[in-house]
Amino acid sequence: MELLPAFTTVVLAVALAFMNAASVQAGKVLVFPVDGSHWLNMNLLVEGLHTRGHEVTVVRTSTSWYIKEQSPHYNSITIPMSKAMNMESQDFFVDLLGRMLVLQREKDSMISWVSFYREMLTLLYSLHHQACQVAVKIFENKALMQSLRDAQYDVVLMDPGLPIGVLVAHELKLPTVFNVRWITSGEGHFLVAPSPASYVPVCGCAVTDNMAFMQRVKNMLFFLWNTAVDTLVVCPHYNRLVDKYLEPGTNFYQLLQGAHIWLMRVDFVFEFPRPTMPNIVYIGGFQCKPSKPLPADLEDFVQSSGEHGVILMSLGSLVKGLPIEITNCIASAFAQLPQKVIWRHAGETPSTLGNNTMLVKWIPQNDLLGHPKVRAFVSHGGTNGIYEAIYHGVPIVGVPLLFDQFDNILRMEVRGAAKVVDVTKLTSQNFVQVLQEVLHNTSYRDNMKRMSDLHRDRPMHPLDTALFWTEFVMRNKGAAHLRTESYKLPWYSYHSLDVVCLLLAVLSLLATGTVMLIYCLCFKLCRRKDKQE
Repeated sequence: MELLPAFTTVVLAVALAFMNAASVQAGKVLVFPVDGSHWLNMNLLVEGLHTRGHEVTVVRTSTSWYIKEQSPHYNSITIPMSKAMNMESQDFFVDLLGRMLVLQREKDSMISWVSFYREMLTLLYSLHHQACQVAVKIFENKALMQSLRDAQYDVVLMDPGLPIGVLVAHELKLPTVFNVRWITSGEGHFLVAPSPASYVPVCGCAVTDNMAFMQRVKNMLFFLWNTAVDTLVVCPHYNRLVDKYLEPGTNFYQLLQGAHIWLMRVDFVFEFPRPTMPNIVYIGGFQCKPSKPLPADLEDFVQSSGEHGVILMSLGSLVKGLPIEITNCIASAFAQLPQKVIWRHAGETPSTLGNNTMLVKWIPQNDLLGHPKVRAFVSHGGTNGIYEAIYHGVPIVGVPLLFDQFDNILRMEVRGAAKVVDVTKLTSQNFVQVLQEVLHNTSYRDNMKRMSDLHRDRPMHPLDTALFWTEFVMRNKGAAHLRTESYKLPWYSYHSLDVVCLLLAVLSLLATGTVMLIYCLCFKLCRRKDKQE
């Protein structure tokens, strides 16, 4: 008889599970992604939402590099474009890396640096201009806008690196969820949370949260530079769209800050501690998962390494390869080691390649990092690779090339889990030395293992956390109760400058009144004394 209540409980639990599943199957999600490596992150959320029964629609351009028009996980809306945006071209990143390497070798050439940054600002201006042209095509297509209204979406999920989706979401009056690390002005926290430059590093500054005075000066200068670029180069494009297509009084920055949930691709095992907000949900490492068996050819190669193990090298998805003189140095260094090497390499084959090195155009990176024979990971410092290395506890040899990669590797180096190599000073000798230090100094693997334990010690997987909060916004038509209203304040009110001015004015009046009173009393006393004399 005791089995009956237990059986009833199981039946009720199963029934409730089916009811809950049915209650979220009607969800409709409109997605505005960013192409390239950003899409790899967004696609995981898209697949997860599809698996949970939601109908997902992805807005893409006809020139998209990674975002395919046909997919079993989503429907697509394709916006016609005459040419690809900069972010949608692999050659763009190859050319950019080449320019960066030349300039880093010519550090004394101020004219070259000024010319480079002028060109970079021009490219940034062009990129956001092209993104806004996509928004123009959406707003000007009355049939498309009407179909978006008729579809009755529940939420807009977007990557605000190119934030055209926030304008469309506002026009459709839909709540927004950001899948975010970067926004137009830099790292996402700087827009939504208090970010004192005294201990919160600015992207590109390459400092820790424990700064000396001159480092704080440098950090503040980087912050002011980023703010100026965002204000003068980026935002004018979006402000023009707001003025033309949205109701009067709408502020672009307030639309960005008004997102209901920020799915921040950050874990404080990796990131430095800093202030945060209730509507920021941390999902750093949400792409990580247990490794699967390797393809037969890779498994055979890995097993042939014996007790020495394997080194894995990958420079990510954006850069095809380094200049041949650098790859020759790297290949020569690998050839001097007893370890086997798996190198994701799509460029010209190095002439110094050793018999212990396998060149491949694609690797199952997560599965390889999870293999017990992998001893070290040579990485450019991309966020996805960093978190996969943390998840599997593999120490890193960092070769940062572009963007935030220098800051990422610095964070790992500070925690004793990585060693950095300056690619402009790389030789086969110093590269071998760094590799041997990471391979044979057990502190690197021990520190990474501790980071891995901390990263995994959480109540639920970060991907499930991201999906939960996206569904939370869908169920509750937003999450305004978690969002501070401070973003509606003008900047001088946010920093209480108007209050400070008032208090200073009152103090000035009191001080002036006191001085005048003392002066009058002294004057009267002096006159009385003169009369008595």
